[in-house]
Amino acid sequence: METFEFGKTSTGLAILGHRFGRVGPEVLILGGVHGNEPEGVVASLGLLQTFQPSYTLKLRLTLVPQFNVDGILASQRKNARGVDLNRNLPTKDWTATVAEEKYAPGLEPNSEPENQALVKWIETSKPQFIISLHSWHPCLNINGNCRPEAEIIHSCTSYEIKDDIGYPTPGCLGTYCGLERSIPTITYEIERGLETTKILKTHVPAIHEALKSVEKRF
Repeated sequence: METFEFGKTSTGLAILGHRFGRVGPEVLILGGVHGNEPEGVVASLGLLQTFQPSYTLKLRLTLVPQFNVDGILASQRKNARGVDLNRNLPTKDWTATVAEEKYAPGLEPNSEPENQALVKWIETSKPQFIISLHSWHPCLNINGNCRPEAEIIHSCTSYEIKDDIGYPTPGCLGTYCGLERSIPTITYEIERGLETTKILKTHVPAIHEALKSVEKRF
């Protein structure tokens, strides 16, 4: 494992990434995009704990457990500048219109240093698969060619697979990568408030099984 600085937050705090593997498809797993969704962080850290002693997947995997560090520290959805990072990416449908205060997209697309680091990493590393770990009503929102992996997660969790989350999400990662760049992207919404032990017992193994499919398919 190699730990590196993935980027910095607007307050200057380091966003840490962890690299595993030297061969195979490039994969990105993000946790903590929204600071008030700790379930995704728990799942990410659970994966980190699983991979540290023994990483056997033939994937070049980058894991960023706490993407929105400032938001996580403040237990708030948005980053320190009051921007929803999952409405700020430079998608074709980005808009400055604020549907609800919690979805504040920033003054312009890709204005936030966290997303600037993410976009740069995507452009440089050219990932072939992305999983973004959130929490809300349990579901798997898929964008791009990732249904086989979603089906595997569904078989482990019974989570519904959705091609559309059900409301507009301009500036989101699924659109930026899955729809506009053909990078299969799963937005994995873990049940909000789920106990840590259940996340580690159910969702970490489910993700691991899905990654085995990525290893074979890509």
